[in-house]
Amino acid sequence: MSVAQNQAAEAEKAQFFGYLVEFDSVDEVMHAAERVRDAGYTKWDTHTPFPVHGMDKAMGIKYTKLPIVVLGGGLTGCLGALLMQWWMNAVDYPYIISGKPFWSIPANIPVTFELTVLFSALTTVFGMLAFNQLPQWRHGVFASERFLRATDDKFFISIEAKDPKFDAKKTADFLSTLGGGEVEALEE
Repeated sequence: MSVAQNQAAEAEKAQFFGYLVEFDSVDEVMHAAERVRDAGYTKWDTHTPFPVHGMDKAMGIKYTKLPIVVLGGGLTGCLGALLMQWWMNAVDYPYIISGKPFWSIPANIPVTFELTVLFSALTTVFGMLAFNQLPQWRHGVFASERFLRATDDKFFISIEAKDPKFDAKKTADFLSTLGGGEVEALEE
């Protein structure tokens, strides 16, 4: 394959988002999600009109690392506040007030608490955005007219062309065996 043909094939693949298949019930989409997970796909998602208990397990979604990152942000805020107040009150500009110590924890709890909460909240927001790869201004499933029913009464599974296991023919054939409706090709 020449360089020009290779670039044309890459450009065509970049415009192709993946496949979408529709299901009528929770049980059907749960069973299909388990089969997609077991087939080894990694860039795929289920779309349902309401939260489905057990879908995370059916999809093989691992526990999020966000709480650990938020803990790190909170500890940074806490230690940063204590260090800042210690430096300001005990080292940089010490006050001599009635023989009290230059620095003690009880007097510094309010600022420490506030900075812990602030750093935790900011880490939560920006960590969630980063882990969810947001903002994502456009998603390929929105090109489908049928997908509008995902917020009403239908259930969908989409597999993206970016998936390392994705092969246009094999993936379409696999999706047609899941028991859903017609497999729809999605353009970005």
